[in-house]
Amino acid sequence: MTLKPKPEVLMYTDGACSGNPGPGGWGVLLEWNGKSKELSGGEAQTTNNRMEMKAIIEGLKALNKPCKVTICSDSALIINAFKDNWIDGWIKRGWRKADKKPVENQDLWQEMLNETDRHIIIWKKVKGHSTDARNNRVDELAVAESKKFIES
Repeated sequence: MTLKPKPEVLMYTDGACSGNPGPGGWGVLLEWNGKSKELSGGEAQTTNNRMEMKAIIEGLKALNKPCKVTICSDSALIINAFKDNWIDGWIKRGWRKADKKPVENQDLWQEMLNETDRHIIIWKKVKGHSTDARNNRVDELAVAESKKFIES
C-alpha cells in the first residue's frame, strides 16, 4: 500500500500588540497549490506573544486535513520552543521553565501542541520587518486587527 503524500502548505504568521499588554492582532497567510488565503483576528487586551501563538493556532485550525506545513514566524520564542525542544522540557517539569518559573501562556502552548499533532511541521525563523514580502503582509494584517480595538 502506498501512502498518499500530505498536501504541502506554506504558512506565514505574525502577531502585533499596541502596548504589551494592550490591543492586539494576528495575521496568517496560507499558500498551497498556487492558491492563498489570509486570516486575521484580534483581542482588546492581550500580549504580543499571545497574538504570535494565536496566529499559528488559527492557521493550523484552518487546514481541513493533515498536511506538511512549513510555519514561518519571526517569533524566536515559538521557533526555539519547538526546534530546540524547550517545550519538551517545560512539559517534563510540569510547565515550568529551567528557572522553575511557570511557563506563560500555557493554555495557548497546549492548544498549539494539539493543533500541531495532526501535521508534519517544519519550523522556520524569518526576520521581522525586513524584505520578506509574506512576513510583511502578515504583519500588516496583525497591525490592522490591533488598530480596530484602538479606534473603537
